[in-house]
Amino acid sequence: MATEKQRQRIVEALMALAGERAWDTISLPDVAARADLPLATLRGAYAGRRAILADFVARIDAKLLDEAEKDRASDEGLGDGEAGQPARDRLLDVVMRRLDLLTPYKPAIRGLARAARRDPGLAACLAGIGLSAQPWTLAAAGIEASSPLGRLRAAGLAVVMARIMPVWLDDDDPGLGRTMAALDRTLARGEAMLKRAETVGCRVVSFLDKMRERGRAARRERTATRDPGADAAAADAGAV
Repeated sequence: MATEKQRQRIVEALMALAGERAWDTISLPDVAARADLPLATLRGAYAGRRAILADFVARIDAKLLDEAEKDRASDEGLGDGEAGQPARDRLLDVVMRRLDLLTPYKPAIRGLARAARRDPGLAACLAGIGLSAQPWTLAAAGIEASSPLGRLRAAGLAVVMARIMPVWLDDDDPGLGRTMAALDRTLARGEAMLKRAETVGCRVVSFLDKMRERGRAARRERTATRDPGADAAAADAGAV
């Protein structure tokens, strides 16, 4: 069984190789050799390269949540919580922090993006991993992501991330000005679309509630107007 330290070495080894070489030329023995571990140890830790990528993203999620929790505790100590900050501003801050955490791995992510354009299977895998990360990004921003509307938010954020990643990969400015501007615009559009979807969803729920209430009222009316004699006859027939 691999230790946590060994798993970390495996993740770092794969990301280092992904920044140096084409994805389809990286073998599991290559990863084990870079991590300076037996291949059997790697096998005990991960089923393959894509499982290592998923763990890499999960580790970024954990760091993001840890930093957000520290900031939240600090804000509470100062009497300045996140409640007064608009949700979009909180989300923008958290996404930019995620990108900061990913910056040391930008060569690897750039290589993965190139490989995904030629490999639909890898593209689907990366999309799935990216989608699984978004509820944690929303949670770090203090935004609910478990309800149906929350899951819609997470899916929308996955689209936002997919759109800004190419900008981020080409943005060599330490301040990431282009990336932040693109993210702000994309979040604004996404927020407007989400509000429209929420409005439509509320109307649908209201319509369904009205239909259910009409159905209950109709059943009550049928019960109230039912012929007692017919009910007694039906009961006698059943007894026979």
